[in-house]
Amino acid sequence: QVQLVESGGGLVQPGGSLRLSCAASGFTFSNYAMRWYRQAPGKPRELVAGITSAGGSRNYADSVKGRFTISRDNDKNTVYLQMNILTPEDTAVYYCMARFIYDYWGQGTQVTVSS
Repeated sequence: QVQLVESGGGLVQPGGSLRLSCAASGFTFSNYAMRWYRQAPGKPRELVAGITSAGGSRNYADSVKGRFTISRDNDKNTVYLQMNILTPEDTAVYYCMARFIYDYWGQGTQVTVSS
């Protein structure tokens, strides 16, 4: 069974940091590009960061560039999102997504940055 399980979300104060993890199983993780999306209530889903299957290329939304870092460990079948200098505008449900011939989605993890 294909599964993507996010963890690491929670409450954090402005300026703080969180590290999200997404553990993958049930498919050949190393074949898949990985992405992090986020969605706040009433707003469209936004692509936050992406990384190619071997980790050789990364891309970021302008709103998080310089603050967030996506990485992956293919030996552990895990993709990460390090989030620094968080602001209330980063509050959203964060989703892990695997992209290849088929696309797979995690259930999401809530990140709340308080004022």
